[in-house]
Amino acid sequence: MYLSTIDRSSQGGDGKGPRAKVTAVGTNVLALGAVSLLTDISSEMVTAVLPLYFVLTLQLSPAAYGVMDGLYTGATALLRVAGGYVADRFRRRKSVAAVGYGVSALAKLGLMAAGTSMPALGAVIVADRSGKGLRTAPRDALITLSVPEPLLGRAFGVHRAMDSMGAFAGPLVALGVLSLVGTATSAAFDAMFLTSFCIAAAGLLALMVFARDHRDTRPPAHPVTFRAVGGLLSGAPVRRLLCAAGLLGLATVGDGFVFLILMQRQSFSAGWFPLFAVGTNLVYLLLAVPIGALADRYGRRATLLTGYAALLIVYGLLSSPLPGIPLTVLVLCFYGAFYAATDGVLMALAGPVFPHDLRTSGLACVQTVQALAYFVSSVLFGLAWASWGPVTATRVAVAVVVLSVTVTAVVLSGRMRQEAAL
Repeated sequence: MYLSTIDRSSQGGDGKGPRAKVTAVGTNVLALGAVSLLTDISSEMVTAVLPLYFVLTLQLSPAAYGVMDGLYTGATALLRVAGGYVADRFRRRKSVAAVGYGVSALAKLGLMAAGTSMPALGAVIVADRSGKGLRTAPRDALITLSVPEPLLGRAFGVHRAMDSMGAFAGPLVALGVLSLVGTATSAAFDAMFLTSFCIAAAGLLALMVFARDHRDTRPPAHPVTFRAVGGLLSGAPVRRLLCAAGLLGLATVGDGFVFLILMQRQSFSAGWFPLFAVGTNLVYLLLAVPIGALADRYGRRATLLTGYAALLIVYGLLSSPLPGIPLTVLVLCFYGAFYAATDGVLMALAGPVFPHDLRTSGLACVQTVQALAYFVSSVLFGLAWASWGPVTATRVAVAVVVLSVTVTAVVLSGRMRQEAAL
């Protein structure tokens, strides 16, 4: 198995401006970005109001919401590995991603039939997240295989910027649909779910028509077997990367908790809640490409750790006495910067670590470890909120971020040189 360096900077500095930086990543990255844009509009139309719905409408306790929020990301973690393995084994990354996008699209129709039944809603949410679990690693692997390694940070920045355009627009589209049809009727929500399905179907169509799979007619240099995937763990760079992903996952609580605390602190009405996600994703959208380019030039590891420093500021602000609109603006700005400096940058950092033929499986392992750690973090944060209140729980989160980032900096320190193991 061949492992390459975990952190390598590009030469950068071509001086051709932002537009050249975007187009340099190639049409396949732009096509995958367009697919994610449409899919995120569809997803965020629904998910932007779920925390509010669970806590205020269904009266879930913070501890119960923590379990639900953790399951939302963590329950399908192992499916990510299965999807990554199938994509590598049959060398059909685009096809596996298409199945994932299709499952998530059909889940939007399931919401129309679920009504207010918690078991039915839970089943539909699991189906939606299963689709996400299947598609994420193959899609990210396609991005890493579509551009040279020195441009990976920029490529993921472009993709995540387009993705966040959808996340920015989704809640606004939902509010528009509900305001047109009427927010007090079940027919209004059915109209929103149907609209969400149509947009998701358009994203799937864009994937099939415009995105290209990475086909290699040569036989794989590394046989794609369960043993080979397990053998990835024999390399020190991979073990360090997975350890870092787990630590950073433990340092992250769900968006819903951040926005619920913000709404509680500011005494905003429920109607403002979806706009917190809009503000966060607007900042993410504006910063994703330039931060990705900076990561290529100055180092992805340093950029990743800087992003978690922004998260530390977010948690510190939430537990501070700062009042009013300034608190809201600062939290949303730093939260968007956190995502811009970590989401795509982590995948750009991880991609070159894994051999070409096992890259999807490797990225899926990283995402699985992070998702499982996130599940633990959400459950523990919900319990801490229920036991000690949101302020004390957030202060504990500050301590966890400091510890996690410090250990991660040590784990990823030094240059991981390319090494080979047969």
